[in-house]
Amino acid sequence: MIKPELRHTAIRDQQFAGVTYHIEGELVPVLRVSLGQAPIFFDHHILLWKSATTRIGTKAVRGLLKRAMGRMPILLCTATGPGEVAFSRDGAGQIIPIHLQPGQGIHTREHQYLAATGQVAYTITRARGIMNWVLGGNTLLIDHFRAEGGPGIVWLHGYGNVFEVTLAEGEAIDVEPGAWFYKDPSVTMTTITQNLSAGLLASAVSFFWNRLTGPGRVGLQSLYVPPSPGAI
Repeated sequence: MIKPELRHTAIRDQQFAGVTYHIEGELVPVLRVSLGQAPIFFDHHILLWKSATTRIGTKAVRGLLKRAMGRMPILLCTATGPGEVAFSRDGAGQIIPIHLQPGQGIHTREHQYLAATGQVAYTITRARGIMNWVLGGNTLLIDHFRAEGGPGIVWLHGYGNVFEVTLAEGEAIDVEPGAWFYKDPSVTMTTITQNLSAGLLASAVSFFWNRLTGPGRVGLQSLYVPPSPGAI
């Protein structure tokens, strides 16, 4: 039986991919990253504080036209040590660290990543099926992250509580369109429609789900908050 498990993310002194990081806080969590020479990149509006010695720069990303059409930032900020930098998003939830070995990737809902280490490549694709984004709020694009040239980390912010399930080959779970949060690239996603036909009024009602089929991990969030124009 498929049973998504609640992820617990309070972390202190975790070391990976050339950085040390901490995740703290219960309602609106904060990610703190202790930096050496390995840089990280992030969207500018989620920066909470930084050390005076931490340098902030910019990073161009691939697919500028596609990103501009999707109201995505075409320039990202970078942070380089020595020092510490902290991030948070304006919403209650959980921060999820995704550790990637070279060649590994993760697909995420747009506008919900916080930061990533410099070894991670960042691209976007369009979600297939109009119902994936019409009924899912604003999910026209899917963020793709992939570790290249070394291990990397992607930190994500999930709204509400975050659950994770690992699907076996051919195993599937149906998810409300606003609830899927991240998935392994090996997991496929299709739109499922069910029309209710019991009674006169029910005949006009339809349910829509994202069907995610394994193998691989799927992250689910219990609350979906569409990005505001000021946060894009």
